[in-house]
Amino acid sequence: MTHQIEITLPSFNRGYHIISHIINREIGELPEKGIIHIFIKHTSAALAINENADPSVTVDFEKFMNRLIPDGDKLYTHTLEGPDDMAAHIKASMFGQSLSIPITNHRLNLGTWQGIYLCEFRNHGGNRKLVITIYN
Repeated sequence: MTHQIEITLPSFNRGYHIISHIINREIGELPEKGIIHIFIKHTSAALAINENADPSVTVDFEKFMNRLIPDGDKLYTHTLEGPDDMAAHIKASMFGQSLSIPITNHRLNLGTWQGIYLCEFRNHGGNRKLVITIYN
């Protein structure tokens, strides 16, 4: 059996935001076993799984990625949507647009220290849409 929902996340500031609580709230009751697939419908934001306990991890991600892929680099030709746009596309491609997580005992089977991140690469990205598919 497959179940699919689409949710709209609130607008987040640029950065890395743990959204596990939003996903858990929106998906409702999960099957005993299965897989959840989460897909973001955007080219300038991404999803990731990483540290959920120490907020300095999200700050360090932002600092590192901005150093690695700076806004407004003269190398970019795609500049119509602002200096943060092309850098956001590159970062989103590096992180990816989807996650698959096992479901065990009616819960997402994440590690103790793992959380689901929205990686918002735009200064003003706005609301982001997720398609969540649950397979059991």
